[in-house]
Amino acid sequence: MKLTILGGGGFRVPLVYRALLGDHAEGRVTGVTLYDVDADRLRAIGGVLAEQARGVPDAPAVRVTTDLDEALRGADFVFSAIRVGGLAGRAADERVALAEGVLGQETVGAGGIAYGLRTVPVAVAVARRVAELAPDAWVINFTNPAGLVTEAMSRVLGDRVIGICDSPVGLGRRVARLLGADPDEAWFDYVGLNHLGWLRGVRVAGRDELPRLLADPEALGSFEEGRLFGADWLRSLGAIPNEYLHYYYFNREAVRAYRGAGRTRGAYLHEQQAAFYGAPSLESWYATLADREATYMAANREAAGAGDRAEEDLESGGYEKVALALMRAIARNERATLILNVRNRTTLSVLDADAVVEVPCFVDGNGAHPAPVTPLPYHAVGLVTAVKAAEREVMAAAESGSREAAVRAFALHPLVDSVAVARRLLDAYVTEHPGLGYLA
Repeated sequence: MKLTILGGGGFRVPLVYRALLGDHAEGRVTGVTLYDVDADRLRAIGGVLAEQARGVPDAPAVRVTTDLDEALRGADFVFSAIRVGGLAGRAADERVALAEGVLGQETVGAGGIAYGLRTVPVAVAVARRVAELAPDAWVINFTNPAGLVTEAMSRVLGDRVIGICDSPVGLGRRVARLLGADPDEAWFDYVGLNHLGWLRGVRVAGRDELPRLLADPEALGSFEEGRLFGADWLRSLGAIPNEYLHYYYFNREAVRAYRGAGRTRGAYLHEQQAAFYGAPSLESWYATLADREATYMAANREAAGAGDRAEEDLESGGYEKVALALMRAIARNERATLILNVRNRTTLSVLDADAVVEVPCFVDGNGAHPAPVTPLPYHAVGLVTAVKAAEREVMAAAESGSREAAVRAFALHPLVDSVAVARRLLDAYVTEHPGLGYLA
């Protein structure tokens, strides 16, 4: 089976390859093609993968290319993990937003919208090439903002594109551990959009064990989300929010922490990865990865007084394990249950059928099928529908080149508090990013 990774020079690609090296079952991936527009990064990651493969006799063969069409031909699965504008672009997104006093995180708020406006046209163009050259391939989308990009690509590829994220996986793993349950045996009632979801129940042998955790203040304060949000707020919600909801529930504190930091997350990662790519090796990759994981959402933890990440939360990855499980289920027609980003159909009544949502799915040889879920509470409906409205305006702007639609995307987002700010943000982003010149 052939796997193509778009954005093959990206830092997290060795995580995927490490997962593939551990798969020795029939129907496994035997060939990996790395595609990237940056030949130097391709060579660096190709070298790291070669080190990983040493001593593994059946390691998947790796080839690299800067030719998209060559990479796509014959692919059974395509991982889309591109970053339009690179980490320099992310750093600029953060800087512009914070100058206006609003959040610049790469998937949330103004930064996420700017990133989406840059990324959607490229992702749609990729989807069209996949449809032309590899129509039977399944596309697994890692590219952020994951829900938005998956929905844009689904307008070309339909249900053959599926988005994944490691946030729900990590949340479920942490909560299951606290409850003494096996994450592989539990049913997670998790519903929302990408980076905007809530864990509402954890069923083990038919019994919901989440109320037991919510009733235990000591246990609630012992894990990542409990320290971020506080036990009182979690009990008030009756659910455990995805960690990214900290940007919504504690927005003032998060913005203050980000503005007070010496540099933004994007600027930090840009500097960190420049050092790695300057002298790449498997050893330096592991060291860089460990530092990356330890500093994840550091500003939010500072704002919440949550302290450093717990040792058990430093385990890297999760998303590559979801991707491998997803590929196995489809390729071998082995039923699996995974939390994925897929078209809504009738899952959430407050959204239309084509809206991409993040929910538990049953996966088999025919793809991913969203499981039925109970309705969202009104407080969640408000956030989900407002953010989906902003995402739709991003797609409209990308398709039409409409400046008005781009302004609406910023202005309608819950974390942008003024139409005047929205207009200034767009002006600044267009000046910053030549790729946004399509917005008339």
